[in-house]
Amino acid sequence: MPRTHGVEQYLEAIYILTGEGVTVLGSVLADYLNVSRPTVTQTIQRLTAAGLVTMGTGKEIVLTAQGLEKAETVVRRHRLLERWLSDELGLDWAEAHVEAGRLEHAISPLVEQRLYERLGRPSTCPHGNVIPGTGWRQAHGVPLTQVVPPNQVQVIRIFEHAEEDLELLRFLHQAGLVPGATVKVNAPESRYEAGVPVEVNGSVYALDHSVAERIIVKQAD
Repeated sequence: MPRTHGVEQYLEAIYILTGEGVTVLGSVLADYLNVSRPTVTQTIQRLTAAGLVTMGTGKEIVLTAQGLEKAETVVRRHRLLERWLSDELGLDWAEAHVEAGRLEHAISPLVEQRLYERLGRPSTCPHGNVIPGTGWRQAHGVPLTQVVPPNQVQVIRIFEHAEEDLELLRFLHQAGLVPGATVKVNAPESRYEAGVPVEVNGSVYALDHSVAERIIVKQAD
């Protein structure tokens, strides 16, 4: 089966969702990729026939060894490109994510390796997610929503789910809620307040629960 951008995007999506502990069903994949369920069904049938995915007893979609290898190649290139676009060209997180999505299908293995060397062999993308093939093992963390206030924590990474919300990416980047940042988690002043109150770089934000659960943290040193 010829490699197409559509196929690579499906493999990348399955890889990301699986890595975040999501059971990948057709409906989940459709929502993540913002495509119709019949389109997902047809594409998964093609991927299955090509030996790239299998269907479990609960109809969960799982990458085969061949599918995993291809998915890791796409994800590796995407995260390397995000690092380059963000660190060297100065694009914000949202711009870097979009441009990396356009470029990831076009670079060769040679350019990929040279880029990796040029960037100093980075282990993660700007959002803290591991670049496949580097051998790096991410520190264990918990979602910000699980932190009992008052407490001080350090951001490890941003769930890939958040990357599909470009405005959220911009907000997190501009607010300084980035890997390595120290965040003070406060208790709500009233039980009627919604959100997770946090302080970072002297600014206070009441994060929506759906946003806070995408920020993975560990106890600050």
